[in-house]
Amino acid sequence: MIGAQIKRLTHEQLQEAAKMLQTSGGRMQFAYAWSPTGREPEVRYVTSNSKQADFEIWIVSDARELPSLAPTLPLLSWYEREMMDLQGVQFTGHPEPYPLILRPNDSTHINGSGDGSHPPSNGRPHLPDIDASDVQQLPFGPVRADVLESAEFTFFYVGEHIIHYQPRLFFKHRGMEMCFEGADPRRATVVAERVSAVGSLGHALAYCGAIEAAAGCEVPVRAKALRVLLAELERLYNHLHYLGHLCHTTTLKVGEAQGKLLEETAKQLNARLTGSRFLRNVLAPGGLRRDLDPGRWLGDALENLREEFVAYVNRLENSESHLDRLMTTGLLPEKIAFDQGATGPIERASGLDRDLRRDHPYALYADLPLTVPTLKDGDAYARERVRIAEVEAAFVLCQRILLLLESGPIHADCVPPPLSEGLGWAEGPRGSLFYAVHVGADGRLARVKIKSPSFSNWRAFPFTVHDTNMMDYAINEASFGLTMAGCDR
Repeated sequence: MIGAQIKRLTHEQLQEAAKMLQTSGGRMQFAYAWSPTGREPEVRYVTSNSKQADFEIWIVSDARELPSLAPTLPLLSWYEREMMDLQGVQFTGHPEPYPLILRPNDSTHINGSGDGSHPPSNGRPHLPDIDASDVQQLPFGPVRADVLESAEFTFFYVGEHIIHYQPRLFFKHRGMEMCFEGADPRRATVVAERVSAVGSLGHALAYCGAIEAAAGCEVPVRAKALRVLLAELERLYNHLHYLGHLCHTTTLKVGEAQGKLLEETAKQLNARLTGSRFLRNVLAPGGLRRDLDPGRWLGDALENLREEFVAYVNRLENSESHLDRLMTTGLLPEKIAFDQGATGPIERASGLDRDLRRDHPYALYADLPLTVPTLKDGDAYARERVRIAEVEAAFVLCQRILLLLESGPIHADCVPPPLSEGLGWAEGPRGSLFYAVHVGADGRLARVKIKSPSFSNWRAFPFTVHDTNMMDYAINEASFGLTMAGCDR
């Protein structure tokens, strides 16, 4: 597998390998199960180490039952529970042995574990037992006000003080990974672009990277450069929307309107360049579907947008009521961010200096001056400032690409052979995004695993809610920039 080293482990070696990864400063990225033979599953753990550019994949065969690694690597808790629900893999010693995705007596989504007629055997949903007359319990959702995605949140609180918070997601499990199965690898980009609308380009980029790794094809330089441009344009409109929505939660209505107007301007630039506000239908395995002509107009338009953004940020920084609601809200300490698998601006606002564009370069990022902003405060204000700095860096990267862009081919033949596999990744606006693809004997996709940033950040988010107050909750959630679609795929 290009871009990843393979290591096969026995059941007995697994826990020791996890401890060594932890002590060496490496990180578990994600884990998943699939059945190469259609019978016994194997579990794959994707890890990274700061001392090597390649990822390392641990493969454990005959994995019907494995020791849980969640006590050592807590971020694996959700991945293991997902495998228990959907593939029937059992993890002994799991600290949270309850369904993550399936509801009680629901077996309709089980994949790769027989005919799906047997419900999961990993217990039932769990809420803490709190025996105190002054503690109130508030179940909120799954239907929420406005156009928010479905989720159920349970609050235990006294007055305004939240003593425990537990989210429950996956009400709209769409089976997106299964939608890839049987598809032509060269044409399934259209599915990747629809996993999460706000990350269409990032999903397509990671998927194409995985297919290119499986095929061993080399993407032309012009296509690599344009991929960077598109990825940074996606980062721009995402972060501008984020700033407007954060103002909404702090009741800064003018700031909300101005932020969303800047977002709309960025989306209109996307549409003029590609024909799609969400940058869809441009990428394909091997490069691009068609060439793009940024011309001089895009550089001028981006500079105008940058000037408006700078003025907007200055106004935000002088709005005391806005800053007062953000500072010290939703604290996420560095250790918890690391242990629970926070990613993207969330981890960087808590002092973790990691970015796939720099640490595991793809497209043309290795040839560009990339600024990775980090802060140590770990609060909502730090998360806002990291995104502001990333917008500034995105403007610089876009202009640099426009200066360096040269003519040339934009596509190479890219047909992964039967029984090949590949790993692809991208640093999306919300964090690290991975695709692992497996091609069947017929040349069509047999298994596609998606690791989305929201799946990681939803895992870390509750740790910022416990021991806070109800009035800050909406602000804290907005400061994480979470989506359900990216999580409940």
